[in-house]
Amino acid sequence: MDKCAVMLLCFLAFSFSDELAAPVVGILCTVAVSGLVMLFSGTKLAGAVILIFSALCLPFPMLFCASPIMLFDAAGEKRPWLAAPALLAVLNADSFSKAQLTAIIISLLIAGIYSVRIYLLQDSVDKLLSLRNEVEEKNLLLKEKNLSLADAADNEAHLATLRERNRIAREIHDNVGHMLTRSLLQAGALMIINKDETLKQPLSDLRDTLNTAMTSIRESVHDLHDESVDLDSAIRESINSVGGRFQVSFDNDSEGEIPVRIRLCLLAVIKEGISNAVKHSKGSRISINIRQHPAFYQLTLEDNGSCTAKAESSGGIGLQNMRDRAEALGGRISFTPSPNGFKIFMTLPSGGKTE
Repeated sequence: MDKCAVMLLCFLAFSFSDELAAPVVGILCTVAVSGLVMLFSGTKLAGAVILIFSALCLPFPMLFCASPIMLFDAAGEKRPWLAAPALLAVLNADSFSKAQLTAIIISLLIAGIYSVRIYLLQDSVDKLLSLRNEVEEKNLLLKEKNLSLADAADNEAHLATLRERNRIAREIHDNVGHMLTRSLLQAGALMIINKDETLKQPLSDLRDTLNTAMTSIRESVHDLHDESVDLDSAIRESINSVGGRFQVSFDNDSEGEIPVRIRLCLLAVIKEGISNAVKHSKGSRISINIRQHPAFYQLTLEDNGSCTAKAESSGGIGLQNMRDRAEALGGRISFTPSPNGFKIFMTLPSGGKTE
């Protein structure tokens, strides 16, 4: 609407001309040029069109009547100086009547007011867009922090559950287990001192029942203890024990809960690998990586120390225990000593031992 108002004022200035053809041509050129600027708005071509049209005001003074719309379009492109060449038409002021000059000046003032208003409006829009982007960015950061806090809370709840399982396992072992052990000893003593033949079988049955209960309790305690092991926390505890001597990097990309047997095997191999590095390596760095693939888990543990002592002990009990643990789950493990360090590479099938 603002542009239409400025355009009508330009037409009014053209209408004060004494000629017949020149105003019509000027109006048509003004409409065509303004349309091109709208079509190519925001591009260099739009600015070039305004600059060329304003420069034509010197050889064709009649086009100076269109200077308000040139200023308006140039301001819309955020380059009002593009309309400056049109002012050169003032050198041919004698070509315009007083009414025409008055209409042009008034039109320029109105176009200038509209241009300032458009500039301020565009500046406000830019600030609002910047504010919106800033708010969206902060919302994304807040969402990420909320997710991090939720993950931390879930992890803390998971660790609390594991600690509670471990506590229950200790309580059962320390209390119920000890009482069952004492009951077994008492039943055995009664069987030894018993002279009544009719009580021998009931006492034997009692001892067998207590043995069965003890076996069941022992299995339950072991299951609770194994399930209470958090792999990441246990590995980091082992890392902290050598943190002063080695720079240890640890990365675990597994998703979901790792099966207990695989978890215990990974933890045992990592602990043994770190222990071997402490005993034999003269390096400064240890790298531990756990990768989960669709069909298997992969562990790599390596250090950058001298491998002479470790290579000589490749048939030792520690390395053999690691082989036995991997083979028990149907996996494979290899040890690679080199002048640049020692590497343990192990793969374990996701479903456990395969036949």
